[in-house]
Amino acid sequence: MRYLVTGAAGFIGSTLSERLLSEGHEVIGLDNFDPFYPEEVKRRNIKLLKENQHFSLHEGSIVDNDFVSSFYEEKFDAIVHLAAKAGVRPSIKDPIKYQKNNVEGTQNLLELAVKTNTKDFIFASSSSVYGINPNVPWREDDFVLKPISPYAATKVAGELLGHTYSHLYGMRFIALRFFTVYGPKQRPDLAIHKFVHKILKDEPIPVFGDGSTKRDYTYIEDIINGLMGAIAYKDSRYEIINLGSGRTISLTEMIQTIEEVFGKKAIINRLPMQPGDVPQTYADINQARKLLGYNPSISFKDGISKFKDWYTSNT
Repeated sequence: MRYLVTGAAGFIGSTLSERLLSEGHEVIGLDNFDPFYPEEVKRRNIKLLKENQHFSLHEGSIVDNDFVSSFYEEKFDAIVHLAAKAGVRPSIKDPIKYQKNNVEGTQNLLELAVKTNTKDFIFASSSSVYGINPNVPWREDDFVLKPISPYAATKVAGELLGHTYSHLYGMRFIALRFFTVYGPKQRPDLAIHKFVHKILKDEPIPVFGDGSTKRDYTYIEDIINGLMGAIAYKDSRYEIINLGSGRTISLTEMIQTIEEVFGKKAIINRLPMQPGDVPQTYADINQARKLLGYNPSISFKDGISKFKDWYTSNT
């Protein structure tokens, strides 16, 4: 099979590309090496990928119409759209750029699917679309979405655009709501990676609030299994599916687990809660189990141990 993967040099994109290549598929990767975090991190992510003859990397932006239209004559078995401007807090500072990249960029990719007659489109959505929703665990059929950051709003918009294109052009659109993905190659701006870096350098870690906030942390290997299930899914035309672990870990517990695995105490710098942050995320994953055969199996402590193995070998 031949797959187009956007954001192919990122954390999830490069890991998915590795999996697809290992199973004998061809991957056409797109990435614009956005300076949100250091370019050398992404270059390192794809170093081995570029040695594979079935992988090709095309550098450019999905909001550049000329760049996207240059693929109109190609044929793909599926488009896996992972590229986006990421981050809840940064989106509050620059909402216009987030709207342009995440909404306009997604529409350009959907147009590409139409022009290339690609019938399967996988979209990376986010748990942030639920906003502050007390009805936990969060179910996909809870339509009371109240996003509280521009980033989250762009992901809701992407899901709705997908429904429109699925209806108009008969393509299969699967939106996967990722819940706090972590593991080897995790972005350096995300909490686990950032905390580990600071703890090992004896620097204080910023802890927003009293440590009681909870997240549904999902190990990267489980996420990739969910993505592969979504790529293989051939039934209904439009689905929104949570990909989480189905359990929550408090911020305090997360820090304690890092301390235990790395054998070093954290220096805590307590700060007030930030705008756009939610008190908890918690996925109901019954839909993913039923439709995708999804079965997350990596415990949080085991996942942090695997992250440690990667981190100590790559820093």
